Amino acid sequence: MAKFLRHEVVSRILDIGLIPTFYEDDVETAKKIVEACAGGGAKVVEFTNRGIQAYQKFSELIRWRNKEFPDIVFGAGTVIEPSIASLYINCGADFIVSPIFNRNVAKICNKYKVLYVPGCSTPTEITLAEEMGAEVIKIFPADVLGPQFIKDVLGPMPWSKLMPSGGVEPTKESITTWIKAGAAALNIGSNLIRKDLVKDKKFDVIKRMVEDCIRWIEDARRL
Repeated sequence: MAKFLRHEVVSRILDIGLIPTFYEDDVETAKKIVEACAGGGAKVVEFTNRGIQAYQKFSELIRWRNKEFPDIVFGAGTVIEPSIASLYINCGADFIVSPIFNRNVAKICNKYKVLYVPGCSTPTEITLAEEMGAEVIKIFPADVLGPQFIKDVLGPMPWSKLMPSGGVEPTKESITTWIKAGAAALNIGSNLIRKDLVKDKKFDVIKRMVEDCIRWIEDARRL
């Protein structure tokens, strides 16, 4: 079961403002990535369900997290079916992220008091997801919808907590644009956890990039 209560996870996401997301087949390399993210200040990390038997690797990472880095909030992404949500919750996921909104996934997460972050791309989807208990909404694909979408939705729905995902760049310009549009947090994957940096074991670079992103988020929030 989840180590952190749902309200704790929501609070951490909104406070930090960044969820790095990645998949890595090698568990030892994945540990280095999580360490780099946490070291840079992003202590909420998403591991995506994209590889063969990914849940087994996730379970290993959860056991390692519990022992070595108990303050890291660790969730599972790319979860589109209730059975997979149940599997990851049983493995210890602190939150579940999806590229879509699925009512049955929401029910499973609500049953176990686990945060569900569904992917939505219309105001109607956002509203339906919120009615099912979603407190943070993943705006996907963000590069298609754009920052103006978030700004426009927040006009009549200022209570929504929207997190763009897909195409968000780890640059000051991109981050400032999204945060000023009203994004509550940012979900950044391969643009941040770059394959070339992982391959060359440049985890120190990933750490610095995470630090930069969080600093730019903080700066943009003060504008």
